[in-house]
Amino acid sequence: MELAVGLQQKPKTPDYLTAAVKLYDEALAICPANERLLAARISARKGTALQAVPEPGTELIEQARALYEAAIPCLALLGRAEEVAEAEMNLGLVLQHLAGCGRARISDAIASYQRALRTFDVKRYPVEFAILQNNLAAAFLSIPFTDERARIREALAVQCFEEGLKVVNLIDHPAEYAMLQNNLGNALQYASSSHIIENNLRAIAAYDEALRVRTRANAPLEYANTIANKANCLWNLPDDSERPDDGNRANLTKAKGYYEEALEIFFNHGEVEKARIVTEAIGQLAQEILAHTPEN
Repeated sequence: MELAVGLQQKPKTPDYLTAAVKLYDEALAICPANERLLAARISARKGTALQAVPEPGTELIEQARALYEAAIPCLALLGRAEEVAEAEMNLGLVLQHLAGCGRARISDAIASYQRALRTFDVKRYPVEFAILQNNLAAAFLSIPFTDERARIREALAVQCFEEGLKVVNLIDHPAEYAMLQNNLGNALQYASSSHIIENNLRAIAAYDEALRVRTRANAPLEYANTIANKANCLWNLPDDSERPDDGNRANLTKAKGYYEEALEIFFNHGEVEKARIVTEAIGQLAQEILAHTPEN
């Protein structure tokens, strides 16, 4: 089990994760029948390895789900509250993924996150609390906007991001801080609201906060994702928020520059689909900028 954990910590290739899964299987095979808690701990760890293995389908994610659902009752009976909460948090991620494939209910993922919050509260576990708030917000936003409660879920998602940001900061928790700021920006940008300009200005501020952590030098892909998100926002933001009818040619030009930088990074890191999407956006922006160019 310890060898498997070591392979998981910094896997250089997917083969490391596959090897970790095999080691967990060996550990479970030799685990004494009366060591129920140890078996549950190994099973939960195996679930995290299965989650991390890249695969086109859902077979491994389904296996991880079964492992968590089997391990949680034993962890609750014999283990520590923190072990149960961690397993619940991971089960929530699995259910959220499967819900996106139509193989689970998003409400079950939300319930798992909420159970984890009983232990990972704001005072004792600020980082875990912040991550759970981020996961809850993502779950709320993943529900199709087909009923009158859609705006309530959007508001709940923004509230979750803001609650998470109350307990993490730029200095002590930079990765979590940047993640929440980036995702808050996305939630604000795409919210169904009559305050579009105000929300977009708040989104730009959130992206700028994320970019204090996500630099091209130390986190190129995260940086590219955030500047692409910022470009999306600038595309729909007037140059002067007080005079929206004057247009947004300057912001369109800024957005195009961000897209072009993001495209270079995505291309260099083999992110083919993201590069394709950004390329299409650049083409559309170029046409809009041309249309906004004053005639001599």
